Amino acid sequence: MTDPKWLVRRALKVLQSEDTPLYLFTLAAEEVDLVADVARIGRDEAGKLIGYQRPEKQKHVKQIQEYLDSEDPIFPNGLILALPPEVKFKSSRGPTTTDGLAVAGTLEIPIAPDGDGPRPAWIVDGQQRSLALSRTKNRRLPVPVAGFVAASLELQREQFLRVNTVQPLPTGLVTELLPEISRVPSARMATRQLPSALVDMLNHDADSPFHGLIRRASTPADDKKVTVVTDNSLVEAIRESVESPSGVLFPYRNIASGTTDTEGIRRVLLAYWGAVHDTFPEAWGASPTASRLMHGVGIRAMGRLMDRVMTHVRDDDPRARERAATELALIAPKCRWTDGTWEDLGVAWNDLQNTPRHISALSNYLVRTYLAERTGRK
Repeated sequence: MTDPKWLVRRALKVLQSEDTPLYLFTLAAEEVDLVADVARIGRDEAGKLIGYQRPEKQKHVKQIQEYLDSEDPIFPNGLILALPPEVKFKSSRGPTTTDGLAVAGTLEIPIAPDGDGPRPAWIVDGQQRSLALSRTKNRRLPVPVAGFVAASLELQREQFLRVNTVQPLPTGLVTELLPEISRVPSARMATRQLPSALVDMLNHDADSPFHGLIRRASTPADDKKVTVVTDNSLVEAIRESVESPSGVLFPYRNIASGTTDTEGIRRVLLAYWGAVHDTFPEAWGASPTASRLMHGVGIRAMGRLMDRVMTHVRDDDPRARERAATELALIAPKCRWTDGTWEDLGVAWNDLQNTPRHISALSNYLVRTYLAERTGRK
């Protein structure tokens, strides 16, 4: 930022962490838009994830704005901002400026002189509120702000996940952000970090049958017409195989050393799902309403079948995809992905839903059929 001017506000420096200073201060409603911006989730031209915030909810913003425009609004729900390292805090003088928990002083935030340059801070929590504040008629309404200094986008994403645990974030948004941070906020989220990174690989790897077909939180609205697989179903399918001792992907993790053979997992996933693509070409790539193979119930069930099929296929075999297709040919005549009725289940193809009961029923049927046909082949 060239020759910035400084916005100065009274502040408290909360003594939590020396590495990540935390400040409590106040901004006028009209200053929020001057100081902070929203890091919308998306991907750049190279496919790298940028930002972390979900899209604007216009109805929610309008409701907040209507309240802010009313007489004497009380607005205790503040904002959480990621501040740039350039901010300056100056302690006040005197013996009563600290109580051992916080230090009183002034905070200086650099902003563009004309107000049109890049904003120095990012909104980690409160994006809908910030949009309403930027549009309210009460321009000088004081807004409580908590700001922490974050030099890296990774730290911002980590804090974004942590502060949004009371009102859960959309699963797809959390899932896509997890591979981008090193300190995962919870053990539950940690189990999804590796599977999410693998799903990202499947979506961007040119050798993957899922290339460009997976819908993620960052998927542009125009591309959602051509993406047919929701990332959550595929993440869960991979997670089950990675976490379960009976999963075919489980041996690729060395729990003692904390390492993972991701290249080996990649070979398994490309071989198996490539074979699924080759075995059911008429059902692959269609919308979930036209093909239950692309539906959550199909992805989850075929994911469980992978644990059986790929125990008979070496991932380093140059013909692994072809051999996996030979295994899948055993169940192909019994599958009803796009029409007909699953005879043994007594369910029409398009009546299968992404529910635990249907996922379990279809998974068990596919595994039973595969094992019976394989035994008969022998």
